[in-house]
Amino acid sequence: MIWQQDWFVKWALYSPDKIALREHESGRTITYGDLNRMANRVAHRLTSLQGLVKGDRIAVLAEFSIEYVVLFAAAQKTGLVLVPLNYRLAAAEVDYLLENAEPAMVLAETKFKHLLPKAMPEPWLMESLQEFCDTAQEKPEDRTYTTIAVDEDDPIFILYTAGTTGFPKGALYTHKMLFWNSINTAMSLIINSESRTVNVMPPFHTGGWHVLLTPFLHHGAYVCMMKKVDPPVILHLLQTEKTTVFMGVPTILQMVAAQPEFEKASFPDMYYLIVGGEPMPIPLIERWHAKKVPVRQGYGMTEVGPNLTSLHQSDAIRKKGSIGRPNFYVSIRIVDEQGCDVPPGVQGELWLHGPMQTPGYWRNAEGTRQAFSPDGKWFRTGDLVVQDEEHYLYVVDRVKNMIKSGGENIYPAEIERVLVQHPAVAEACVVGAPDDKWGEVGRAFVVLKPGQTTDAENIQSFCRGHLAKFKVPKYVEFTPDLPKNDAGKINRKLLKTFPRENQ
Repeated sequence: MIWQQDWFVKWALYSPDKIALREHESGRTITYGDLNRMANRVAHRLTSLQGLVKGDRIAVLAEFSIEYVVLFAAAQKTGLVLVPLNYRLAAAEVDYLLENAEPAMVLAETKFKHLLPKAMPEPWLMESLQEFCDTAQEKPEDRTYTTIAVDEDDPIFILYTAGTTGFPKGALYTHKMLFWNSINTAMSLIINSESRTVNVMPPFHTGGWHVLLTPFLHHGAYVCMMKKVDPPVILHLLQTEKTTVFMGVPTILQMVAAQPEFEKASFPDMYYLIVGGEPMPIPLIERWHAKKVPVRQGYGMTEVGPNLTSLHQSDAIRKKGSIGRPNFYVSIRIVDEQGCDVPPGVQGELWLHGPMQTPGYWRNAEGTRQAFSPDGKWFRTGDLVVQDEEHYLYVVDRVKNMIKSGGENIYPAEIERVLVQHPAVAEACVVGAPDDKWGEVGRAFVVLKPGQTTDAENIQSFCRGHLAKFKVPKYVEFTPDLPKNDAGKINRKLLKTFPRENQ
């Protein structure tokens, strides 16, 4: 199906003087009219001057800014595909993403130059994306741009997710997904042209783009952007920006609530908080409720949505631990190992279907095949859930051993692949361990090769050279062997019960 989609030309017509975005750090703002004009100029530069064509990838290594959103608007107009790169990764990890995406252009802020491979073709390096967009000089003929027609399943993003095999997978995020996620979100929440939010999520996660930012842009609303999580500033902006909806993981919301100024703070404009990434503790829910700020919890995935379920604020306590019910245009199945539906009260794997699901992974046919049901219709989440008699869903286990740390998804296989590269390590297994601040952190069990010696700091230092900081195990423990089951596989559940050393 041909999909003609250019949100910005519409809002430039309807509300040209309305402020669309504000950067907290710089104080800069941009109206919908100016955003559209700048996107037209950038679209001309990318296609006419740089020679990029529909389907070409633009890898971006930068923090959120007005110009990052301009690139998104230009991608809607041109059919180009944005590949946001995670600047918290190690250089080796970024190198893998670039090799996999094969971008036609790499835009990188100079502060992240150290993450780029030295042998790659010269990227566009600049202090900020503003420098790149400013060089797209406006000409009279650039005030308009004829948006090209794209197929609804053409990607506008490739969003890399942590892979269970130790290698990231590039989820294709399409124009169709973009639209239907916005519709699902607006039907679940209160989002319209008068909505206001503060966005603290990073640009390399689906949460940074698609939980609130792109639905807000679709509805002509207002977004204040922050480049990093700063709890005192967040608390201040939630009040002064007259925020109506705010999204954060429980770790962020706990840090905000822990500020001394929180006791005197008031949020008269806030409809509710949106919580994702992990369940929010009941005491924290009650603390925000005491401020007359309801809490809406939900469940999401990069490949499907991401806004998939929602727990109404009136049920935050009564249905504690629940991820709520599916959003309007989300269909679900809960199935056993044979793919047969299970009744309420029986746990099974959550399968999802709807117009907001990915067509697959970039250049990964096998990963795509494994992600879907045999008939290709249903996306297999890998999460075990149970549904109660009122159709509320509860996640009962994290399939594939994923660790949730401060809202970040960490897959043990990725860390284990690095650990066994250490010259002293024979075997390794990583499991999740409870943590007061981050919810969960990595705990590595390491078996050394005969005659080898090392210590935990040496292992962690080795990991820091190959992995993002948040993936480095907080705990490293040495063991003569790893417990195995009858099939010879490591018994992760048993390892989780082992008492920690030096507690």
